[in-house]
Amino acid sequence: MKRAIPAIALLILLGVIFGIWYVKGYNKVIRLNEDVKNAWAQVDTQLKRRYDLIPNLVETVKGYATHEKEIFEKLAEARKGYFTAPTVREKAQAATQIEGFLSRLLAFRETYPDLKANESFLKLQDSLEGTENRIAVERKRYNDTVREFNAFIKSFFGRFFAARVGVTEATYFEIAEVEKEVPKVKF
Repeated sequence: MKRAIPAIALLILLGVIFGIWYVKGYNKVIRLNEDVKNAWAQVDTQLKRRYDLIPNLVETVKGYATHEKEIFEKLAEARKGYFTAPTVREKAQAATQIEGFLSRLLAFRETYPDLKANESFLKLQDSLEGTENRIAVERKRYNDTVREFNAFIKSFFGRFFAARVGVTEATYFEIAEVEKEVPKVKF
């Protein structure tokens, strides 16, 4: 009996250590997954702000560039595509499309001198530039969070806990190669 007590105590101690390790690992996966969701929500908030500004910007530019109908239609389609996209990956792709259209839209100010001086246009442009900066910051924070999450769930023990929670690798919000090119504006 005296020999069994230390063995039982050792088994209980190992069970407690294993239990603490398991709970900490499980909770870490859940916390990291929630951090990714929260970071995306911040990106989504800034993108929504951008898309709320777009109709005002388009209407202002339309007064000066009435014959540039194609860019307005593509911008509207891309904006709609963002709101109907069901996944983070598809929303990110729609957002990068819109960035290209917006840069083309803002390039109109070089062609239309009156537009360049229009107070409404300047205010909208400033608001949009501020929003673009916020999007860049939130995109970086999101990608940093995704990197931390993905690194953990790819680690030896992280895979075990990710399988238990039922989560998979998160998607980065990257700019498409096409969007990295300087926009070409044709008149």
